[in-house]
Amino acid sequence: MSGTQMANKFEIAVFNGDGIGPEIMEPTVAILKSLADASGAYSFKFDFADAGASHYAKTGVSLPEASLESARNADAILLSAMGLPSVRYEDGTEISPQIDLRKELNLFAGVRPVRIAPGQKSPLKLEENQAIDFVLIRESTEGLFYSQGKGEVTKDSASETMMITRQTSEDLFQFAFSLAKQRKALNQGKGELTCVDKANVFRAFAFFRDIFDKEAAKHTDVTAKHAYVDATALWMVTKPWDFDVLVTENMFGDILSDLGAGLMGGLGLAPSADIGKHNAVFQPCHGSAPDIAGQNIANPFAMILSAAMMLEWLGLKADNQQMIKDAQLLRDAVDAVVVDGKKTTRDLGGSSNTTQAGEAVMERL
Repeated sequence: MSGTQMANKFEIAVFNGDGIGPEIMEPTVAILKSLADASGAYSFKFDFADAGASHYAKTGVSLPEASLESARNADAILLSAMGLPSVRYEDGTEISPQIDLRKELNLFAGVRPVRIAPGQKSPLKLEENQAIDFVLIRESTEGLFYSQGKGEVTKDSASETMMITRQTSEDLFQFAFSLAKQRKALNQGKGELTCVDKANVFRAFAFFRDIFDKEAAKHTDVTAKHAYVDATALWMVTKPWDFDVLVTENMFGDILSDLGAGLMGGLGLAPSADIGKHNAVFQPCHGSAPDIAGQNIANPFAMILSAAMMLEWLGLKADNQQMIKDAQLLRDAVDAVVVDGKKTTRDLGGSSNTTQAGEAVMERL
């Protein structure tokens, strides 16, 4: 925790990203400034840093050392959509500074909320005013992503290595149990944590589950459960209201989080955070959508909801109750705009542009 944070003055490293990234970051920063100014209880200093595919195309560097240091020293990192399909490394892989940050800063806990407000449209057939509110925690530094860029390929076969370590798993589960308790204390959840794996087939997942069970024994105030990943995918569609907090391996979490976004109506409503012991990145789950970049028509809600996650995370760390309240206020404002439907962007069936959608949220605060 930095000295600035102790004084409720927070330094935020801001990465505008690629494609629509700068367009959705602009209203998000404006909303954060407005909330801070109105609160009188905290303030922000925004440090804009370079990174991404566009920066790589110009300089040959995707994440400059100066930007990495800005992120490392910040109280939190706000990161917009990154990457461009047309700009890749020489080996053909995508430019992904967000993954580089996860590895460099050991951001092992990928937090993916799945929320459907009462009255919100969803592909699911829900009872009138039924709500869904659960969180998927995806381990973000190892698992099947461990050998990213280093897989072995021959003429006749290809292989990737899945790595699950005791230390990372222990850190992940400690975080997950803590989050389940926090959600219960904030009346957001029921104090339940489910370990999602494939322990009936893979020894690595049996190892993963065993570590979970040992950690669960230390948290008797949280209900600990198990579920196989295939069954979880089914239940996310048939009874998602039963879930509270789910924790799983990297690749499983990657897939299930997109399913969760689909339940909400698309990636335009899917925020995320990648959190470690000392640093945290907050960003939308969607891509940079270069086909609509520069047109001011992108949906800013996932970026804004990611900022709400940042507010709550900082508020809990600094014991700043106003930030925690403002995080909920911001989520409620986005929910109200989405449920009303009159000032949403076209991906949600509306006709508002990015600026107007951001202003609609501001008006609800």
